[in-house]
Amino acid sequence: MTRERRSPATDLDGDEDATDPALVRTALADGDPLPGTDGFAGVVDGTLVRDVLGRRPLFVDADDPDRWSRSPGGLERPRSLPAGHALDGDGERRVWALPDPDPPGDEAALGAVADAVDTSVHAVDPDGLAVAFSGGVDSAVVAAGVPGAPLYVAGFEGAHDVAAARDAAEAMDRDLREVTLSHADLERAVPEIVDATGRRNPMDVAIALPLYLVGERAAADGYDRLAVGQGADELFGGYAKLVDPADDPRVDADTVRGARRETVATLPDQLERDVLALRAAGVEPVAPLLHDRVVAAALALPGHLLVADGERKVALRAAAEGLVPERVRSAEKKAVQYGTYVSRELDRLARQAGFKRRMDDHVGRYVADLCGEEYPTDGDA
Repeated sequence: MTRERRSPATDLDGDEDATDPALVRTALADGDPLPGTDGFAGVVDGTLVRDVLGRRPLFVDADDPDRWSRSPGGLERPRSLPAGHALDGDGERRVWALPDPDPPGDEAALGAVADAVDTSVHAVDPDGLAVAFSGGVDSAVVAAGVPGAPLYVAGFEGAHDVAAARDAAEAMDRDLREVTLSHADLERAVPEIVDATGRRNPMDVAIALPLYLVGERAAADGYDRLAVGQGADELFGGYAKLVDPADDPRVDADTVRGARRETVATLPDQLERDVLALRAAGVEPVAPLLHDRVVAAALALPGHLLVADGERKVALRAAAEGLVPERVRSAEKKAVQYGTYVSRELDRLARQAGFKRRMDDHVGRYVADLCGEEYPTDGDA
């Protein structure tokens, strides 16, 4: 990739980011973290900026901060510019932080979410667009906004996500295209994902694999944009660890809202991986549930509209009423790496290659082997 250098003449107008620079200028002046965009990363008036949720990847060279790129492969020693930060001649600094608003009344909170979700999913341009579809409420709501777009699901034969997607697509009367995965697909794609994302740990690789392979198939079919449901679990309380956070060691917070804020804080790292993987596959991701208007409405939700009586994503499911069929609106799904059987089959391949479970990080060792790399030891840099 051609390396890019900041200059006062360069604005946020690259191929990957068509954000209006005027919005970013105003957000910088006002300190507004959610100025009405779906994310941005680039230069405005000589200042390198990345939005508060890191919805666009942005890297600077550790040895030369004037050199930057939208992918790690464009730099000698890439490091991510942290979400919500700016970098210019005055140095690097945080310019935006996520708000923590007091919840309004339930009716107002639910109404704000419903309006934000409906507006965002129906504002998506359908041109050249396909939808990554797992059959859960997140991807179904996104798909409802673009009724003419084809739906794509990936998974091994018999995988939960494939069965759920078939059922949901039938209920929605939509065209579903299945990407049946094989061991050969994983063996080929793992090194490509590692190269694109710089991520080598098994969890990141397993999450990226289904996205990458769906993106490849959609690109091969002539689509250059892929709509995804990313952000819904983090914003709306989709994780099991939010059900009883006070007794769950996976979170530090004692409240549902506090635990939800912890999950939202993981988004910049996750989105960097997903966006880089999808771009490497040949499609540009579109994430309507991560638009500022949806983020703002979600952050204002009280805890009982995130999780209540064991039900997760309460407000999002309420917003989905009328958009998607009831059986789809109420459906539960597994995390993508498990629902597609990708994690299971990576483990199987690792063991077949001689990396047994008794070995420390046996799948990580297998990933390194596929990439032709030495597995790092404690003494490695």
